[in-house]
Amino acid sequence: MINDDLKFAVLIDADNVSAKYVRSIMDEVIKYGTATIKRIYGDWTKQNNSKWKDVLLQNSIIPVQQYNYTSGKNSSDSALIIDAMDLLYSKVVNGFCIVSSDSDFTRLVARIRQEGYFVLGMGEQKTSEFFIKACDKFTYLEVISPEETEKHVSKRNDASEKEAGKDIKTLKNLKNEITGIIGELSDDDGFVFLGELGSTLTKRHPSFDTRNYGFKKLTPLLESLGCFIIRSDSTSDPNVKHISVKVKGK
Repeated sequence: MINDDLKFAVLIDADNVSAKYVRSIMDEVIKYGTATIKRIYGDWTKQNNSKWKDVLLQNSIIPVQQYNYTSGKNSSDSALIIDAMDLLYSKVVNGFCIVSSDSDFTRLVARIRQEGYFVLGMGEQKTSEFFIKACDKFTYLEVISPEETEKHVSKRNDASEKEAGKDIKTLKNLKNEITGIIGELSDDDGFVFLGELGSTLTKRHPSFDTRNYGFKKLTPLLESLGCFIIRSDSTSDPNVKHISVKVKGK
């Protein structure tokens, strides 16, 4: 997953993100590339932003002061958007990480991706599906925070099967989605490569992450669903195996 050539601008909306997530955010970005620019936007004169002070120093994140001149208006959003567009046209990075649960950044993400840049989004479970689907990849902050992971997985397992559409938050909808992808991409024997399956899942559902369901890897998640056959084939390299997946009974 790590891409040494991908240089990220990490832009954080302090009004919509808790300071407790910062270390987890930076650790997650490392999996995709290097964070060359790290900025966070907020009104630092406010008392409720005081918790950020120590974590910003520890993680070398530059705070950008933005006063809220008008009541009810979030000036930090505008500052983040302006900086993002400046960075986009300066071409000093080739990836963006937008950290917020605010759907107001949906159009920004779409514009950045239009230029061919990779966008990693992060936010809490309350984040709008519009913002999530605008990103190349979206990660829930509850999933990557050790203190929140157990509570997050419990909520996932208790999720109602009545959730609308093809939301893969529920295991039932996840099974149906995986079955459909295998049907579309499988070879004559009904198998599809695990990597191709995982890639397609992420493209269709940017928030897909095996950690959402309590698993670190895709293979054990598929095994837990109980309706897929997993095959491991040897290659010329003894350290590399091709993993394929098939729907049981097909």
